[in-house]
Amino acid sequence: MKQSQIAKTIMLIGGLLMTTPALASGSINGNWVTQDGDAIVKIGKCGNTVCGRLHKYLVTPPNGVNQKDINNPDKKLRNRKLLGIAVLSGFKPDGKVWRGRIYDPKTGKSYRSEVSLRSPSKLKVKGCIAFFCQGQNWTRAK
Repeated sequence: MKQSQIAKTIMLIGGLLMTTPALASGSINGNWVTQDGDAIVKIGKCGNTVCGRLHKYLVTPPNGVNQKDINNPDKKLRNRKLLGIAVLSGFKPDGKVWRGRIYDPKTGKSYRSEVSLRSPSKLKVKGCIAFFCQGQNWTRAK
């Protein structure tokens, strides 16, 4: 009887070890190229939640790489550089969707947001006002 339980435990552990790579590939963490192809957003842990920071420009903004957050409604934040700011913040998993907030530096507005992994290399990012959502497809950076 004990050998049977040990064998079952070993099989269970083996099965879990075999599924770990599949779970890791389902992560939203990593570097993502925005739909417009103008920037890379790095998604990862930020305290108890997940956030996405503007990591790299692929197209230089109008005021250069030191572009400031000039459209921010908070006048105190308009002098900060865009590079490095969290455009995705407070994301927590909710089933297959992650929910949080998205900031659009082009308009200075924040929206309720949902992020979902469509494949290991495709991320659906939505910003929503009430029931109206607008989405983008981001691609995992190589």
